Amino acid sequence: MANALVTGGAGFIGSHLSEALLKRGYRVAVLDDLSTGSRENIDHLQRDPSFEFYLGTVMDYEAVDKLVSRSDIVFHMAAAVGVKYIIDNPLASLRINTKGTENVLEAANRYKRKVALASTSEIYGKNEKERLSEDDDRILGSTTISRWGYACTKAFDEFLALAYWREKKLPVVVLRFFNTCGPRQSGEYGMVVPRFVKAALMGHPLRVFGDGKQIRCFSFVDDIVEGTISLSEHAAAVGEIFNLGSMEPVTIEQLAQKIIAMTNSPSDINYIPYEQAYEKGFEDLHRRVPDIGKAKRFVGFEPKTSLDELLRKVIEYFES
Repeated sequence: MANALVTGGAGFIGSHLSEALLKRGYRVAVLDDLSTGSRENIDHLQRDPSFEFYLGTVMDYEAVDKLVSRSDIVFHMAAAVGVKYIIDNPLASLRINTKGTENVLEAANRYKRKVALASTSEIYGKNEKERLSEDDDRILGSTTISRWGYACTKAFDEFLALAYWREKKLPVVVLRFFNTCGPRQSGEYGMVVPRFVKAALMGHPLRVFGDGKQIRCFSFVDDIVEGTISLSEHAAAVGEIFNLGSMEPVTIEQLAQKIIAMTNSPSDINYIPYEQAYEKGFEDLHRRVPDIGKAKRFVGFEPKTSLDELLRKVIEYFES
């Protein structure tokens, strides 16, 4: 049995990843400070003798070093996430996403443990290419806009991971997630699908920021986790970056309409200016659609879950 460390493993994606690793026969240790994660996400895993939870932070190098030394592979999922959380906590977000990752990579290099690094589609910034591929340029806004700080920290994480690979031969795989959704995801930090579903079920207005014409592709968490594990186990993926996401574009306005219809909700749609929703000068991008051809070539990655099926699963989760 291989030993896996999942930082941020009590979070939304991290808890699903931990569950999937256990099913594959891994022993799993989770390190999480519960700042955005939840014990409820991993309560069902605590009964498994192959699972251990450690309350702590990736900012604590000694804790990270100890857990990495016992692991064969590290899935580094711990990060400040969600547009709202990042804008509300700019300093903490910058520190967690840089120093935390540096701690993980330094410890992994000490013991030469493989690292699967969770990154983000925010890396691409305002690049609105029809399909974004891993080598495409990054187009970012001013440093006065808090949102772009997150993209910069995750870019730093990628640069750092690849530098460890090139200079120290530390085996790393970088995974860029595109709008991952599913059960256990909270809308508290700005994630749109759980926020819309919860509002619709309660009969409250669905708050669409901007004009609602923004195009996104929403990915089901199980599909993303499957791609993550497959790439982490593939020897040729080391030193590479991969997009993981859905290829089914939808506008935010259409998403709101679809959720209202699927929940038979009396809710209306309210359009909220960005400056009222976030901060003065907030910038968004019109289109974000991934090119997943590289992940498909390496491990046959292809999302199995349609948008409608994804939404049904999230609706059922909130109803229960």
